[in-house]
Amino acid sequence: MSYSEFTIKDIKNKFHLKIIEEVELFLNVDPVKPNAILIDILAENMPLALRIDTEKARSEMIVAPVLIELRKLFNRQISLFSGTEFNVDKSQGLNGTCDFIISHSPEQLSVTAPIATLVEAENDNIKLGIPQCIAEMVAAQIFNQQENNHIPFIYGVVTTGSIWKFLKLTGTTVYIEPKEHFIENIELLFGILSQMIHETRPTILGNGE
Repeated sequence: MSYSEFTIKDIKNKFHLKIIEEVELFLNVDPVKPNAILIDILAENMPLALRIDTEKARSEMIVAPVLIELRKLFNRQISLFSGTEFNVDKSQGLNGTCDFIISHSPEQLSVTAPIATLVEAENDNIKLGIPQCIAEMVAAQIFNQQENNHIPFIYGVVTTGSIWKFLKLTGTTVYIEPKEHFIENIELLFGILSQMIHETRPTILGNGE
């Protein structure tokens, strides 16, 4: 088994998780205006990516530019991984390649302090990406425990590029926002992503970080 093979039932049974929906994860978010260059990039890329309508196109033309700008916003003190193997516990199926991982460390050689995993929704179906995202969040949580990273919780994102849905793992409880956020409201989206980074700031990083 790997991340992409999990179902909601598998996850709940294997990791004894409680899933709570209809919870607002981001209240009173301050909008953040991204660099004008990103606005221009998205204005050019989005119509093309949506016409091509493949995961690869949406990933390269929409998602990656947004996350790169987020890294710049935090003065490159967070790291970003794309298409990276994240094998935490193969015996539990917590292995495979993650679409994107955000880590609370500037180190780019390897994942050292994951705080968020992002899954590209297959066939534009956000719901189908949720089990995979939760499995990756559990893996990130276990990884941080093993590395003595005192990170309070893990965020997850499932996106089609144009639609973004957020999740949060605290202990053994997964919270799933009922609403979806849209790339057209880029300032609110950046406000949410920024708040996500601030809230997961670790008190201690393992391995002397």
